[in-house]
Amino acid sequence: MSDHRNSSDQAPAPQTGAEALVRTLVAGGVDTCFANPGTSEMHFVAALDRIPGIRCVLGLQENTVTGMADGYYRVAGRPAATLLHCGPGLANGIANLHNARRGQSGIVNITGDHAIPHVPFDSPLTADVRALAGTVSGWQCVSTSPERIGPDAARAIAAAGSGAGHGQVATLVLPADVSWGAGGTVGAPQPVRAPLPPDPIAIENAAQAIRRGGNVLMVLGTAGLTLEAQPYVHSIAKATGLTAYASGMVAIQPRGRGRLDIPAVPYPVDVAIQTLAAYDTVITVNCPVPTGFFLYPGRPSLVTNPAADHHVLSRVDQDALAALQRLAEALSVTVEPVPLLPATPFAHPEGPIEPEGFAEVVCDLIPENAIVVNESLTLGAGLPSRYGRAAPFDWLGVTGGAIGGGLPLATGAAVAARGRRVIGLQADGSAAYTMQALWTQAREKLPCLTLLLNNRSYAILQGEYTKVGADPGPTAMDMLSLDRPDLDWVALAGSMGVPGIRVDDLTSLRIAMQAALEREGPFLIDVRFA
Repeated sequence: MSDHRNSSDQAPAPQTGAEALVRTLVAGGVDTCFANPGTSEMHFVAALDRIPGIRCVLGLQENTVTGMADGYYRVAGRPAATLLHCGPGLANGIANLHNARRGQSGIVNITGDHAIPHVPFDSPLTADVRALAGTVSGWQCVSTSPERIGPDAARAIAAAGSGAGHGQVATLVLPADVSWGAGGTVGAPQPVRAPLPPDPIAIENAAQAIRRGGNVLMVLGTAGLTLEAQPYVHSIAKATGLTAYASGMVAIQPRGRGRLDIPAVPYPVDVAIQTLAAYDTVITVNCPVPTGFFLYPGRPSLVTNPAADHHVLSRVDQDALAALQRLAEALSVTVEPVPLLPATPFAHPEGPIEPEGFAEVVCDLIPENAIVVNESLTLGAGLPSRYGRAAPFDWLGVTGGAIGGGLPLATGAAVAARGRRVIGLQADGSAAYTMQALWTQAREKLPCLTLLLNNRSYAILQGEYTKVGADPGPTAMDMLSLDRPDLDWVALAGSMGVPGIRVDDLTSLRIAMQAALEREGPFLIDVRFA
């Protein structure tokens, strides 16, 4: 007997692992994937093409992909996925995964790999993916079957975490045969990794230290600087006289008028030691004790007073807001809102571009509710003292010290912010590491204004060189300068679809920045410092 059923009566085809992975991501609230795929990931790419719900954003190099995912999390407060190609692709993205780890950003870091039976043959792209992932991941898993990929992805989403300062890189390795194989199952959403409650003993110890008096310093990580936490920090400081500083590894900080104007622990080690020497009690909130980026001859690793009494109010995995609330209660502090100080007009400086005049112009023109991404290093020295007078904005910095975070951070932040203006304060040396992010800004029509701070050198390294006790000679200068030839940033940006202009004085800078902020899409201003 013949079977007269039509195709609509046939049983549906078995789901592949790749399809189960996409549907698990969508079910888990992951709606964005920053990608640079290769051959091993083509079945996953095809599944992303067929199944709606995930916006795919292409990066031209993996370190832009991972940096974009970092910026996305900092603004959205929830993880995006990345898509990287085998061990070398993961290796290319590790620098900005390192920055993401230091900033406690949540990322579902999907790394494709060879089909499992192919690995023993040691083909050219074979690498120890687990070892590479382990350097930057708080959680990792190699999925071994189509049936496992969905549940493994659900665990990855939960492990990535959510909320400011409470995420981690969760690396999920996707072998090609797991992706193409039939029998995939969608993973049920798992409870998201959340901060732990604070320790009552730690809170009481900190309260006793504050009651004893003296010069008390409170150092705050990302979770202690949120808009919700700032009234507690303000009120505790006002009532007790303690001084608040931000850690050097803050991922996102609300700044501008109506927000606490909390400075960061200085980067230069001698300045940090001098600044913190007066404090005999140091209390940390979701951050480590202030430490020098490097050890220099004759200088300590910790930049706090060596005789200071150190207390941990809350660890990085604990609830900073709850800890500050309990500390205020223990000290009988009445919590008040952060005061809105009178607006102080900015000057209109003229003449050559230098750090103080640059900062005056930029902080005057920051739009309300903007996002400012800072990788300006030496040429941004005048900015911190003026941030408190600017319109309210969110500030993002490069947390782990790996150069080249700024442009990808700004790009990912713009994807997450969906229309908010993003201003990148970007040093020229570090921009050269990840300039491909400009192409993604153009392709996605993102409202990113890049202020390319151009002094044709690695100025920060020139400062570091002087610490070895010598002036740089010709060989050293060849490794610390960016001339012969100069990079033409307007031409480079234009080749990637981002229009730009060069400015050489403060008046031209103001005019160019005002015009750029009225445009749609990305723009670059090559700011030539005197």
